[in-house]
Amino acid sequence: MATSSSANKVAKLASRGKGKKVRFQSGTTFPLIVAIALISMIALIAYSKATVPGIETGAPQPSDAWSMAYGIRICDEQLPPLTGTAAELKKDASTGDLGRVTTGSDADGIIHYHAQTGGATGKKAKLGVFLDIYGVKISQTVLELPESQVGKGETRKWDTKDFKCDGKETQIRVRVWDDYTSSEFVDNVTNFKNLRFKNNGMVFAIAIEPKGTEIPLPESVSKLADLGVIGQGTATTTTVAATGDSTAVTSTTAVTSTTVTSTTVTSSTVTSTTGG
Repeated sequence: MATSSSANKVAKLASRGKGKKVRFQSGTTFPLIVAIALISMIALIAYSKATVPGIETGAPQPSDAWSMAYGIRICDEQLPPLTGTAAELKKDASTGDLGRVTTGSDADGIIHYHAQTGGATGKKAKLGVFLDIYGVKISQTVLELPESQVGKGETRKWDTKDFKCDGKETQIRVRVWDDYTSSEFVDNVTNFKNLRFKNNGMVFAIAIEPKGTEIPLPESVSKLADLGVIGQGTATTTTVAATGDSTAVTSTTAVTSTTVTSTTVTSSTVTSTTGG
């Protein structure tokens, strides 16, 4: 049993703590610093969002009128250009010359890109915009054209899983020249619809060919100069051959030299080859 004196001591100690509050010894300095830091961080985030250009900015804009050549090639056969009509003039991309297409349909092998206000401007301008307008479907293994773009009963879908060129397995590639007067190109084997329209005078060659097969410039490239597109090279007729390819490719369009520079872009690797 506890003595009465011990009980009294415990009672006194307990009574001393009543009514007392715990106080921070550091005052309000630390909470103030934290508050200022948070406010500054929020302000910086808001500023960065306001100043970073959106994907709609940059060329092309509605004031731009770009002409880019394209072609679709199956094995060694160049398919006819897609057919456009006047209805496409109010869309971002048209296949027809802006002057002639108003009188009917036109198929000149040229992407006439005239970005619409609120449309696919800047970084939104991509090959997929053009292909979607004309109902062309493309993936890493399948290329499909709409019935409206082929003759009755003609093949309009190709699947590399079973389609072959002279018994050889095939691959879908999109060869891109940033400048139709340059010999430099990039071979893309994936993500085709996201290939950007970066400047006037580009060239896109969509092809289903055996791996390693040379892809020539589309015939419509010769029309770019007539449309007033000025490239960085000098207009000449040059015959070039890629490394390991015994078949020379004759181009009547403008190139700057007899060197072929190619880059193959995949989803995970980039391989460059140069030949003369």
